[in-house]
Amino acid sequence: MRILILNWRDSKHPKSGGAEIVTLEHAKAWVKAGHTVTWFTAGFNNKRSEEFISGVKIVRWAGSLTVYLAAPIYYALHRKEFDIVVDEIHGIPFFTPLYVRVPIVAFIHEVAGDIWDSMYPFPINIVGRAMELLYLRLYRNIPFWADAQATIRDLVRHGVPADQCTAIPCPPLSRVISKLPQKEQEPTFLFVSRIVKMKGIEEVIRAFSMIYDLLPTAQLWVVGTGEGDYLATIKNNLKSVDIRSRVNFFGYVSEEKKLLFMRHAHVLLHASVKEGWGLVVLEAASQGTPSVVYNTHGLSEVVQHGKTGIVVRDNSPQSLAREAVWLYQHPKQYREYQENGITWVKSLRWKDVTKASLSLLARTYEKQKFSHH
Repeated sequence: MRILILNWRDSKHPKSGGAEIVTLEHAKAWVKAGHTVTWFTAGFNNKRSEEFISGVKIVRWAGSLTVYLAAPIYYALHRKEFDIVVDEIHGIPFFTPLYVRVPIVAFIHEVAGDIWDSMYPFPINIVGRAMELLYLRLYRNIPFWADAQATIRDLVRHGVPADQCTAIPCPPLSRVISKLPQKEQEPTFLFVSRIVKMKGIEEVIRAFSMIYDLLPTAQLWVVGTGEGDYLATIKNNLKSVDIRSRVNFFGYVSEEKKLLFMRHAHVLLHASVKEGWGLVVLEAASQGTPSVVYNTHGLSEVVQHGKTGIVVRDNSPQSLAREAVWLYQHPKQYREYQENGITWVKSLRWKDVTKASLSLLARTYEKQKFSHH
């Protein structure tokens, strides 16, 4: 098959995240299986260029938003070169049913819903929510691919038939440690994510100030970057509390360094509004670090509550703090969670999931090709 992926960013984009890492792993496997893959995406740093990453052809045009307008033009110029299109949706789809004439698979990481309210002011949030309802109607007859079962439940609630939805989990790319790691001497908590409101950094900092009251030597490591203004606000808010010296912002770090932080910290804290899959939880588990997370879409699926970590009952900084301290103070359960987490990560294998995505593309291609005759 000649596969075209439409996605707003590629894995080298400065703002790329877990979705792009996962997409690239699937694309690499499809190339290995003998298919050709082109990934159409936005340019950055004034780049309008083409390059190959592990056999995947990356084509960069336009900017983060104008890429949605550029995609139909690119497709019109090259339509004879593709057999199937993967339309990757991040809040906004590429509206491929309006102009693509070959089979389409919609790859969605989450139905945004509440994310519009937590990320955008009025009236953008209302427009975003309304647009989401509209495009889900447009895509009703298109096969959907998601990471989590929770996303599929959302799609079905919005009228997409369940038999058109496939959930394929994402293993982490990190190597699983062979023996349990040496932890920091002081109680160390970790937040790893882009620093934006929806990822729950404010909730985590509030929780940490309560943890600090109970464990006066505790520290919080914050790994990841965010928009300058928001980041500055977060740091300024720390001025009023005596925890300022106990919270370290490390910004963007390399993959090795991120895994090192994960190995040394005791507990990963995550309080996101919604996640497509919560890959960092599995990465932390692969390094022997359990997580305490909010009971939100995506996160509650990657943490096996009471086995590999804790999903708090009510999403509040108080609960997050209470459970994190409990886990830190119970070494026997802590060790069990570490071992269970490693077993859980080992059970997810890239070989299986890329086979599943390829089989989804092949079925879609065959079915639609057949129905066209």
